[in-house]
Amino acid sequence: MVTSAAPAAASSDDRVSSGYQQGGIEVTARWIRDPETGEFMSAPLNHLSDDPNQYKAELQCQVDDNALDKKCLPGQVRCPPREPGEKPGTPVIWKVAPKAVSNPTWTDWKSGNNGPSCLYDQKPEDVLPRIAARIESDFRNLPVKAADLATQPSPHTLKGAETNIFANAVEQQFDVTILGQRVHIVATPVEYTYGYGDGNSLGPTPFAGGPLPEAEWGQKTRTSHVYQQTGDFQVSVTTTFRGTYSVNGGPDMPIPGTGQFASPSQRVSVWRSITRNYADNCIVNPRGEGCPGVP
Repeated sequence: MVTSAAPAAASSDDRVSSGYQQGGIEVTARWIRDPETGEFMSAPLNHLSDDPNQYKAELQCQVDDNALDKKCLPGQVRCPPREPGEKPGTPVIWKVAPKAVSNPTWTDWKSGNNGPSCLYDQKPEDVLPRIAARIESDFRNLPVKAADLATQPSPHTLKGAETNIFANAVEQQFDVTILGQRVHIVATPVEYTYGYGDGNSLGPTPFAGGPLPEAEWGQKTRTSHVYQQTGDFQVSVTTTFRGTYSVNGGPDMPIPGTGQFASPSQRVSVWRSITRNYADNCIVNPRGEGCPGVP
């Protein structure tokens, strides 16, 4: 049954009142909480990710604003309670439309099984905005593994030479429960900010860099750095992750904002090289100055 449907007499077109707000459960604009009033409000445009689509969830048997198709109700998906003693869920159909189109035509979003999903809340029309209002904060608090940081050569490098510094970050997935709903989150690395420890930095940059064959150490890369002084320096990298989330198998929606995750720093010891010329031939005089084993 649809737990939120308000009983009403059937009209001539076999429709009953759904009790849902006009147009279904809108989650396209994303939501933030007004710090003064405590109410949910649409996030400003510069707070959003670049998703070309907008989404909403409607009752499975909804045919227009605040109306259900009575003939559809007996065949709608049943959402059994997740735990004994809890109320059944509410079946919804996800809709999608281009964000750039005014008054768009909404079409069914195609999921893996092309079927309805379920929402579990006393007020299903409120749970999606409530999740959207907190998803950015929850995303930043996930145990996202920061990038692995490496340098070449390591742990010693040379003053005046290119030191290759690079990061290795991977996409990560999380399944969490938010407000009683199963939420699947995907975190993808998108940018890197390097600190070389000598007052210089690089980024944010989309380039993670990568390892070089030993024969190519000392070559310039997109993320390499030349140290002008000797000493020990702490190299660091902070990786920016962007995320998407889906609720109970619904569409992947962008998480507004990003999360920054710092990697443990690595110490690099910068040495200087000294070149000397010697007149002795070590083959003729193995004990000559500069020959191997001679102090």
